[in-house]
Amino acid sequence: MRLALYQPDIPQNAGSILRLAACLGVAVDIIEPCGFVLDDRRLKRAAMDYLGQAEIRRFVSWDAYVRTPRAGRLVLLSTKARLPYHRFAFAAEDSLLLGRESAGVPPEVAQAADERVLIPMQPNLRSLNVALAAALALGEALRQTGLLPKDEA
Repeated sequence: MRLALYQPDIPQNAGSILRLAACLGVAVDIIEPCGFVLDDRRLKRAAMDYLGQAEIRRFVSWDAYVRTPRAGRLVLLSTKARLPYHRFAFAAEDSLLLGRESAGVPPEVAQAADERVLIPMQPNLRSLNVALAAALALGEALRQTGLLPKDEA
């Protein structure tokens, strides 16, 4: 299981996602260009001391990302999808793709996704914060696949 961030443009959200990924043992692909430098203090503050424990791969562009072999499906979280994420059957090798906070993903990126899922919301509301969307979908994907970190209690 991986998270893929398409051209993130808010460093605090990217930092929160990196912290989430580190805590849950999920790797993150960052598809550049970003709307900030990756050593931005706001990203570091949101990621806290978890940043060093996050497994991160950087890609200089979308083209570089799609040229890299991937084990599983590319699953796009999109407000334009029809299938709710909790009704989708995730697989352990899936990469969950999150678009830019300001614009989502362009049509060619959406078309390249193997699957598209949405987070159901109240009518007339646009979208969730991308870090919250990542947490919801990733939690469900890890639950379904049995990849949540083991409960030590």
